[in-house]
Amino acid sequence: MIPELITAFIVLFQMMCVVVVFAYLVTRTRFYSEILEGIFSWKNQLILILIFGIISIYGSESGIVILGAPLNIRDLGPMVAGFVGGPLVGLGAGMIGAGYRMTMGGFSAIACSFATILAGLLAGLINLANKRQFPGIVLAISGAILIEGLHMGLVLLICRPLSQAVELVSEVAFPMIAANAAGMFIFAFITLNLENEKRTTRERDRYQAELQRKNAELQIAREIQESFLPASLPSLPGYSLAAESRPAREVGGDFYDVLASPRGRVGLVIADVSDKGVPAALFMALSTTVMRASAAWHQRPRDAVSDANALIARESSSGMFVTLFFCLLDPGAGTLTYVNAGHNPPLLVRKNGEISSLTLTGIALGVEGGALYEERSVDLGAGDLLVLYTDGVTEAEDPSQKQFGEERLAALVRAQRSCTAGEVLAAIQAAVSAHTLTAPQYDDMTLVVLKVGS
Repeated sequence: MIPELITAFIVLFQMMCVVVVFAYLVTRTRFYSEILEGIFSWKNQLILILIFGIISIYGSESGIVILGAPLNIRDLGPMVAGFVGGPLVGLGAGMIGAGYRMTMGGFSAIACSFATILAGLLAGLINLANKRQFPGIVLAISGAILIEGLHMGLVLLICRPLSQAVELVSEVAFPMIAANAAGMFIFAFITLNLENEKRTTRERDRYQAELQRKNAELQIAREIQESFLPASLPSLPGYSLAAESRPAREVGGDFYDVLASPRGRVGLVIADVSDKGVPAALFMALSTTVMRASAAWHQRPRDAVSDANALIARESSSGMFVTLFFCLLDPGAGTLTYVNAGHNPPLLVRKNGEISSLTLTGIALGVEGGALYEERSVDLGAGDLLVLYTDGVTEAEDPSQKQFGEERLAALVRAQRSCTAGEVLAAIQAAVSAHTLTAPQYDDMTLVVLKVGS
């Protein structure tokens, strides 16, 4: 008894090895994948019927005979066919397996053939009940065990003499149920892995498509944001002017502007929104539009900034604010009248190297609607240099997180004071790049440089 069971399990183990290879190859076919995705055609259903019918034939042929009946995994093919393709595919594969079983003869031929047909049909019905989805591993194995139990029951019900049927069932029931359950586990495991793989692929493709769409939208947003910046800088006789903004992300919250003003004056604006990315870009669009309108309406910088602050504070419900420096340059008189609303103090470098800062005259815009702003004036002389910047310049970090710093910036612009505005701007950018090396840019960087004389 024991040696016979060992022999039976060895034979069934050999069958399982073949089933593993067969299962992998079958589950990788286009037809199998189509069925799993709910794409049913007469062609892919017919091909799966033939494939699993062949597996059923192999299950009969590769078994061993015990008491005149083959110990086999014939029902495995129709069961998997039913679980995957539904009743039609399961029934078709079962009929192929049953037809071959009838040619083998034996006193259990009718019962076993009928059981093979039922195996495919019942598995297909389980597929329908599961909304045309392959059942999970537990349900698939449980179904295989129940169907093989029904197979044993049919042998007892149909085969005669009953004593021989009982003896046969007692010999083959456990190894056959175990073997078919093991085969079902193999198919279920590979199938569910395939479904997970396809699901992951679909999610990856969907993510990549969404990422491409968002990148395209951000590129458009960047182009729109760049349109808020001056397309070109005006030519000022007796002065040189340079400006550039480099966002840390696709879009940013820094902005600068050059505004025409009555009596030949020129307005310079530099500002920094308190956030980054898309929210900052939207707030930047609001702020620059409001500031342009306010500067065009008011003659004095303090009135323009006060009015802009009131409008921005009223429209801002996100808690964001914007630091801003606004000045009016009178080229003929050589005077600069400014308001510093919480912004980094610009550096005014005299021809002799003396440096002063245009310090705060009020709080950032959007913090308090009724804030008051002081207006101050300075005289400019030949060779003087004015550098407006945002904190992305001075707070730029190297790989060891050491900041570029205000002192380094001041020393640099003092050394470059005899250069043109464009040369000074390029020197600052090059110095910041040399400082940061491979460290990523964490904040937007904006510079506006005004030089008196060429």
